[in-house]
Amino acid sequence: MTPPAREPALLRGLDAFTDRIGTSIAWLVLLMMLVQFAIVVMRYVFSIHNTVMQESVMYMHAAVFMLGAAWTLRRDGHVRVDIFYRRLTARGRAWVDLCGTLFLLIPVVLFIAIGSFAYVRSSWAIMERSPDGGIPGVYLLKTLILVMMALLLIQGIAQLIRQVLIIRHRLPNDTPQHEELL
Repeated sequence: MTPPAREPALLRGLDAFTDRIGTSIAWLVLLMMLVQFAIVVMRYVFSIHNTVMQESVMYMHAAVFMLGAAWTLRRDGHVRVDIFYRRLTARGRAWVDLCGTLFLLIPVVLFIAIGSFAYVRSSWAIMERSPDGGIPGVYLLKTLILVMMALLLIQGIAQLIRQVLIIRHRLPNDTPQHEELL
């Protein structure tokens, strides 16, 4: 058996990319809260309505969830229904994660990316705008669908590499076990 080694440079690079995006997008939450606070003050204190600001909160909210999905996958933060996973060995968990990534995550990501490409392209073709006179870049919001799929695919590839290395005993499984809530 080969002793466990460091993560390969490719895996470290993919994870670092996902971590940078996740860290950057986290700051958007603060900005979103500040803008929402300003909207409430403007509306209820000064009776001023600003559609662009209201839509910007929606855009930021979409960006947080869509651009943060890969980071959440990287941190194993998505909801998992644990019937047997916790009782498995590190290799067993790696096999479950490998199969889930290979047979669920990647096909769904590709299906959504392929299925939404024409939708996003047509939005770009007409430079779709807000019907309410808000932000003139609805096509940018729709582009987040494809960006999310690309980021999830990149992190899915990183997950595949990691799980194969764990299965082959080339990488220790240092995934933290989540505490039981109930």
